[in-house]
Amino acid sequence: MSPVSKLEPFTLPLTVDGTRIEVAGLCRDGAGTPLVFLHGFGSTKEDYADVIQQEQLADRPVLAYDAPGCGDTTCSDLGAVSVPFLVSVAEHVLRDRQIDRFHLVGHSMGGLTALLLADSDPGRIASLVSIEGNVAPEDCFLSRQIVTHADDDPDAFLTRFAERVAGSRFYAGGLYAASLPYKVRAGAVRAIFESMVDLSDHGKLLDRFLGLPMPRMFMYGEQNDALSYLPKLAEGGVELAEISHSAHFPMYSNPPQMWARITGLVARAEAGP
Repeated sequence: MSPVSKLEPFTLPLTVDGTRIEVAGLCRDGAGTPLVFLHGFGSTKEDYADVIQQEQLADRPVLAYDAPGCGDTTCSDLGAVSVPFLVSVAEHVLRDRQIDRFHLVGHSMGGLTALLLADSDPGRIASLVSIEGNVAPEDCFLSRQIVTHADDDPDAFLTRFAERVAGSRFYAGGLYAASLPYKVRAGAVRAIFESMVDLSDHGKLLDRFLGLPMPRMFMYGEQNDALSYLPKLAEGGVELAEISHSAHFPMYSNPPQMWARITGLVARAEAGP
C-alpha cells in the first residue's frame, strides 16, 4: 500500500567557503539506513520525490535537496558553484541532518558529486548508485559545450544549450530542455560545467569509482549503451543497470525501471554477502 509517508520541506542556511547559501530540501524521518539523493545539472530534488511510492523503501529516512544554483536553493555567489563546492555543501547538509552512514544515489552532476563524496570517506556509504555520473571524458557531452559552444553571455549560453538539447534525438531531451530556465540559474552554469570537464579529463574518476568498496551500480539509458567504459565497470564488480526507452534521464523516461533497480541494490546491500 502506497504512498507510505510524505516528504517534508525544509530550509537550511549555510556558509560554505565564505558563500552564503539557503538550502531547500525534502526529508523524511524513519528507521534504518537513510537514502540520500543528489540531482543532476538543471534538475531539482523533485526528481526523486516518488521515493514515497516505493513500498520496498517504506519508512526509510530520506534526504534530497536542491544544489546551489538550482531549484529553490539560493546562493550569494553563483560563480562559486563548482563540483568540489557541491561536495562541501553535501558534507555540511549531512552533518546538519545528523546523517552518518547512508545509501547514496546521484544523477549526472549529482553522480559526480556522489563519487567524490564516497571517495573521500568510503566507510560512510552503504551503497552507491551513479545514474550516468561522470567517470570519463566522454561523459561531458553536455558540460563540454561550455567550451565547444562558448558564449560570454550566461543567459544566451543557457538558451542555446536548451535549444540544442531539445533538438537532439534522445529520450526526454525536450522535456528536460523546457524546464531548464526554471530550474537552473544561468550564472551558475560556467563554474559547474568547467569543473565537470576538468574532473572528467584529469580526475582519474574511473579508477576512483572502481576502487570503491561498497556495492555500486552504474545506471545508463539504452541510447547510451555504447559508453566505452561499461565493460571495464562490469569487470570491476560494478552492477550495470541499462534502462530501456531512456537516454540520460531515466527519471523522466522510465522511472518505474529506475526505481526497481535502485531498490534492488539497496536490498542486496543490506542483505550482505
